[in-house]
Amino acid sequence: MNRGGRDPLVVGRVVGDVVDPFVGRVALRVVYPAREVTNGCELRPSAVVDQPRVAVGGPDMRTFYTLVMVDPDAPSPSDPNLREYLHWLVTDIPATTGVSFGTEVVCYESPRPVLGIHRLVFLLFQQLGRQTVYAPGWRQNFSTRDFAELYNLGLPAAAVYFNCQRESGTGGRRIM
Repeated sequence: MNRGGRDPLVVGRVVGDVVDPFVGRVALRVVYPAREVTNGCELRPSAVVDQPRVAVGGPDMRTFYTLVMVDPDAPSPSDPNLREYLHWLVTDIPATTGVSFGTEVVCYESPRPVLGIHRLVFLLFQQLGRQTVYAPGWRQNFSTRDFAELYNLGLPAAAVYFNCQRESGTGGRRIM
């Protein structure tokens, strides 16, 4: 995670706000049509409408992973009272493949921040084996830590995040 400087997940407060300190041990690649997600990069809401392609590393296809995508800044970074907002949940992803080979438990919902700059975090957890995961009753106030504990996932195997904010010219009054 730390390549010649401070860990961007620590600097961006992903470690702390969403997860406890961990050591990444698997490759995680998240690519939207416009660009690949790198820690702290900025993507516009219009660039993240469609679910990204996600590639997972790992030792072999007998190892399975769970992908969680959350917004710890909902509805606004100054008052994140809906923290964490669950945008996507995919389980049983075989190593060396992508999310399309997993089981989508909560469908992808594109980020639509209204106030401030939001961090959108992708977390990858190694599963002990294939398992049944139940969708939470709602997306808001999801807890990645509680989820990982409930399903015995431990600390993340990988994580990456991007920043997203409302695009200028969106919202407001519409002229008919």
